[in-house]
Amino acid sequence: MGFLSVLSFAHRCVSERLRPGDIAVDATAGTGADTLFLCRAVGAKGTVYAFDIQQEALDRAAGRVAGEPDAPKLHLLLRSHADMREALPLSVHGRVSAVMFNLGYLPGGDPRIVTRPESTLPALDAALSVLKPEGVATAVLYPGHAGGREEAERVERWAEALPESDYQAIVYRFANRGGHSPYVVAVQKRKVYIGYRRDNNESEAQQR
Repeated sequence: MGFLSVLSFAHRCVSERLRPGDIAVDATAGTGADTLFLCRAVGAKGTVYAFDIQQEALDRAAGRVAGEPDAPKLHLLLRSHADMREALPLSVHGRVSAVMFNLGYLPGGDPRIVTRPESTLPALDAALSVLKPEGVATAVLYPGHAGGREEAERVERWAEALPESDYQAIVYRFANRGGHSPYVVAVQKRKVYIGYRRDNNESEAQQR
């Protein structure tokens, strides 16, 4: 049995942290695959927000979810993922369990319309700000298309710069598939602690 694909790994990271009734965000609706996955994970009592700048992508996502027996409240937003903080209701800030990014371009759509670091990096910052403690953000990166390598490298540097005291960040990639293969960056928000953090990685103060 082989290792998980990058998409399956992203789904695994999210599924382990999502529960029925949770709130989740698909930051790049695309073909709607992640939107459908999130809808099934949170169930009828949950809520999913899906962003995309192309109406075609939102229509595809709506089509995938249509007919689901336990579909949650689905909000399709024709907006950039960089607008996430402003677009999401204040009532859900700090309560989102997962945010998923699948970067690049819409399969079957116009390949000239691609995600770019100028909007992706602010969107990632916004995602972390709306996550709840132990919530997770995943980004599938595609260095193989024009501009994709720069975006992937900048997302990696963004993750590397996150303070360890507040976040855990990992990179999942296949080492022997060349430099153009897609890979995943995943970030989990740490729980909030009261008191102080001891030196030498000793046990931390009582959790809130």
